Amino acid sequence: MVRGCTRGACLRFIDRHQSALNFGLLVVAYILYLIVGAAIFSAIELPYEEALRQKLKADLRDFLRNNSCVSDARLEKLLARALEASNYGVSILGNDTQRSWDFVSSLFFTSTVLTTTGYGHTVPLSDGGKAFCIFYSLLGIPVTLFFLSAAVQRIMSVVTRRPLSYFHRRWAMSKSHLGVIHAAFLAFITTLTFVIIPAWIFVAFEKDWNFLEALYFCFISLTTIGLGDYVPGETPNKDLNPHPHLYRRRYFICTFYLLTNKIALPTCWELPQMKRLRHRFYEKNLRELDSETTNIIDHHPATIPSVSEQAASIRQNGKAAPYTLASGSALNGKPR
Repeated sequence: MVRGCTRGACLRFIDRHQSALNFGLLVVAYILYLIVGAAIFSAIELPYEEALRQKLKADLRDFLRNNSCVSDARLEKLLARALEASNYGVSILGNDTQRSWDFVSSLFFTSTVLTTTGYGHTVPLSDGGKAFCIFYSLLGIPVTLFFLSAAVQRIMSVVTRRPLSYFHRRWAMSKSHLGVIHAAFLAFITTLTFVIIPAWIFVAFEKDWNFLEALYFCFISLTTIGLGDYVPGETPNKDLNPHPHLYRRRYFICTFYLLTNKIALPTCWELPQMKRLRHRFYEKNLRELDSETTNIIDHHPATIPSVSEQAASIRQNGKAAPYTLASGSALNGKPR
């Protein structure tokens, strides 16, 4: 008897706090995912780091042994300045015709800033450039997000709502099964369009990239991680890049690629299946508010008479019709 009551109380507690428990499990799973990822990266990359460090030390010893006129301190000072310049996108490896701040390169830089990709291959050198970057981003990033959200809403109507409604009427298939098929198909098309095909294109452009490296660059760009270890047009080898001025015009393609990439993930994020998954972790009142807001926007938009409609009403009735919003009962389809 006591055991049955205890079990019933536990079930009621779980049912009452289901969203909080789901969110707690999500937090724990996310922390574990971070820890596991850190352990795996450390196990994979640490031996390569140590091997590279030992090789660089051996090369430095060989260089100083073969060039006794160069002191250790002066060489370290020169290397430190070269590495500092390299962090700002300036190289001394002989490719002195390449500029990081011509118009095309600057256009590519602005696209990485506004899309928050931030490869880090080029950064402002002057205090004026750093200050302008702050103010430019303060305005540009919200405008970019606003533009992308508007674009995603239009795309969602074309790639989600209309196809689902059409095939639901045509095939009489349940919306849940049709939604799963549609999500899988959209994921395949997104991967093919924004990862696989661009990777083959970059392999053709970048002579020192293999397919894995190009695929890695496309994925890092698609997810806006932007590590900056691979950037198109940044090869220091003149033999692989004999015409740098013509070659860097391809930054136009990279700029367009970044902007379209920024639309791909939010479009997938707004799929009905993803919305239902997110709702599992919302508080109950926020879940109901989000569903009600979506229902109002998608199915029952508020009706506000236009100026021309008001003028026509005045001419017909001799008085102005008041501005009215749809009532709550009309919006929800049930009395309150």
